[in-house]
Amino acid sequence: MSETGSTVPRRQVGRLLRQLREQAGISLMAAAQELEFSRARMYRIENGEVPVRKHDVIAMCGVYGAPGHMTEVLIGLAQESKAKGWWHAYGDVVPAWFELYVGMEQAASRLRQFAPSVIPGLLQTREYAEFVFGRWHGEDPAAVENAVAVRLERQSLLRRARPKPPRLEVIIDEGVLRRTISDTLGMQKQLAHLVNVSTRPDIGVRVIPFGAGPHQAASSGQFTILEFPAVGTASPEPTTIYCENLTGALYLDKIAEVETYETIWAALEAVALSQSDSDDLIGKIIKESDG
Repeated sequence: MSETGSTVPRRQVGRLLRQLREQAGISLMAAAQELEFSRARMYRIENGEVPVRKHDVIAMCGVYGAPGHMTEVLIGLAQESKAKGWWHAYGDVVPAWFELYVGMEQAASRLRQFAPSVIPGLLQTREYAEFVFGRWHGEDPAAVENAVAVRLERQSLLRRARPKPPRLEVIIDEGVLRRTISDTLGMQKQLAHLVNVSTRPDIGVRVIPFGAGPHQAASSGQFTILEFPAVGTASPEPTTIYCENLTGALYLDKIAEVETYETIWAALEAVALSQSDSDDLIGKIIKESDG
């Protein structure tokens, strides 16, 4: 694996270029001939195996009839693919409306999320999401409603028929469950939702109780481990770690980085309650909120 940083930007460039080519109804061979590329080079670009130069992106987008805004996104990602370490700061090189993580989430076969401070977006109810975004957007109800709508739409990922939804495994700190929102009934609905979704075979929600004490991930913050399926004869994209903060997000996919987070995940599983005991604790917290 490259030592120059995350391969995520070039993988996304490849995926988007392949989608644009297919939407244009152009075969790989026809595109290669038009662009005067070898078939092997086209294959490597679309599979994210090599960085893509700006003028190549412009040429490919021209052949595929890509809209201007998508060409700009691809140019930005192509430039980032050469960076030594890649921070994806929304509104910087890649515009805010292009949520790279959401595209990766859609392509994943397995998602593992550690939630030390807030319910993960894929499992938030409307009431909970409204409270969360209300804190961000303040006195702008339209912005809150738009953000909530996008979040709820993201959750359709877990209900889709094809391709098969990703396996979702969530480990939540007990403090998240007790950090209530102002809408008591809304919070109860949120907690009940966690219990209900965990009955599905492809979703697991486990809780780290206060009694477990400090653990290895206590200072790590929220993170998601994304695994991807093999597509055809191509190798699957490498497992990627997504860490979000206040100004952007970090994507990690070096072997040593992934191994570190795998070790942390194993430590979290070791201190988390079983699924059944987690459900019982959530049920207990719901009853306590009635009092």
